[in-house]
Amino acid sequence: MVNRSQPFAFVRDVATRWDLIAIVVVIGLLTFFAEASRGLFEPLSRLSATPLSLDPRNLPFYAARTTLRMFVALGLSLVFTFTYATWAAKNARAEKLLVPILDILQSVPILGFISVTVVFFMSLAPGRVLGAEFVSIFAIFTSQAWNMAFSFYQSLRTVPYELEEAAASFHLTPWMRFWRLEVPFAMPALLWNTLMSMSGSWFFVVTSESVTVGSTNVALPGIGSYIAVAIQQRSLVAIGWAILTMFIVILLYDQLIFRPLVVWGDRFRIDQEIGSYVPDSWALTMFQRSRLLNGMRVVFNAVMRWTSRRAPRPPRLLLSATSATVRVGRRADFLWFGLLVLVVALALWHIARMLIGETSEHEALQVIGLTSLTMLRVMILIGLASVVWVPIGIWVGLRPRATQIVQPVAQFLAAFPANLLFPIAVLGILTWKLNADVWLSPLMILGTQWYILFNVIAGASAMPTELRYAADNLGIRGWLWWRKVALPGVLPYYVTGAITASGGSWNAAIVAEIASWGDVEVKAHGIGAYIAEATTAGDFHRIILGITVMCLFVVVINRLLWRPLYYFAERRFRLT
Repeated sequence: MVNRSQPFAFVRDVATRWDLIAIVVVIGLLTFFAEASRGLFEPLSRLSATPLSLDPRNLPFYAARTTLRMFVALGLSLVFTFTYATWAAKNARAEKLLVPILDILQSVPILGFISVTVVFFMSLAPGRVLGAEFVSIFAIFTSQAWNMAFSFYQSLRTVPYELEEAAASFHLTPWMRFWRLEVPFAMPALLWNTLMSMSGSWFFVVTSESVTVGSTNVALPGIGSYIAVAIQQRSLVAIGWAILTMFIVILLYDQLIFRPLVVWGDRFRIDQEIGSYVPDSWALTMFQRSRLLNGMRVVFNAVMRWTSRRAPRPPRLLLSATSATVRVGRRADFLWFGLLVLVVALALWHIARMLIGETSEHEALQVIGLTSLTMLRVMILIGLASVVWVPIGIWVGLRPRATQIVQPVAQFLAAFPANLLFPIAVLGILTWKLNADVWLSPLMILGTQWYILFNVIAGASAMPTELRYAADNLGIRGWLWWRKVALPGVLPYYVTGAITASGGSWNAAIVAEIASWGDVEVKAHGIGAYIAEATTAGDFHRIILGITVMCLFVVVINRLLWRPLYYFAERRFRLT
């Protein structure tokens, strides 16, 4: 009971201490986004008039601009994930086209997207900084969306049968089924992959904020551009300030956003009993106990219920398909497949007509050889990363306390751009006269290996408790436990992580196969260095040639290796 005679007792009826904290956080976030959006509509010439400075006092503003771009791109990535991945998972005809397109998109390097789209996005806001912001946000989007879409697609394809039967018995509408069954089931893995995508976008922050395509050279205010200037001026002090700023920014949005989401998503694990350890988050406690934020949640739930009532309900009785409907379905499948073949043939013919006339046999063989070298690096690095991180990910995922400790550490390491290691790589290679083809290779896996770790942690965390209890009761230990319980349990998640790590490694080759420190440059032989040099020179013929060959290699590898392994994991180790 509240004593009304106490001074300011009426204040406690209106707001609690959690409301006060929430107000401070919300005002801080609004101020942050307002400051970060300052100058978006200024003339583009203003960027060249006020060049970037290595003064650390500018880093808070730079960090705000970079973080704003990342979260805008993350919002677009979520919209893309919920639409594209759902369409691919629920429509067998569309899946035949959408999944291969996703394979290709994740392998196209960011420089390839920038070089093709820079004119279009700059024309949306001609002569304004906003046009360059569109270019940067789209580049960051391409480093986030594919991983999240693959994760959500994998989850939708592996929803347990008993949950599908429960949804059918309640006659849920497609809209209700999506939000009440499919999204909650996919939530743990999607949250981990969203976190990984956010961290992975830091890896390409230099490329996305410092755009150089031929005569077009734009350096937006941000940590990525700050790092690019620090590398150009060989300032180790500035590199140190950039690392410290990144650490603070990652810590802040981890505590305010991702840690609460991961803790909240723990409720969607497929367990028949509550785990022995429940992770916590002070920010989630604030969100749950704040009356003001609870009022917003009530409004959101009311909107969801309203949309659920408006959605058409499926018929209660489903008639068996007649032979006529089966024939119509087969004809539709035939027409759809024929349309796909026609579209692919026209696209290949257009690319071939553009390239064959201007590409000599020597250059074509050279590009194929360079792509083969990059492919060899990618496969070796993915194999080594799998051997290291799969056992660690399973061990961490089965221990919630360890997960809570490892997450922020891995999140920071995943966000560590390869460019920050250029001084060490360049000086080490030159000092000890090392082979650049070998010693630049680890930079390719530096940011992408965490896709494997995060997905394996998500898979191990999602393993039902009763499955682990059954293994304990049967006395399954040692290698038998790994072979029959642990590895099959995480295999669908591992394959998703390996696919995205493989595509990300191809993408990272653009950054990793050429390392520079001031005027000193070290280059490895590979398709990444080839495309990077062509982009800097503005040679669109070589850019398209390199990207086309890279995409063909990635599609063939995905079709022959990763996709069959994915379907095997989905069919053999689906939770039922």
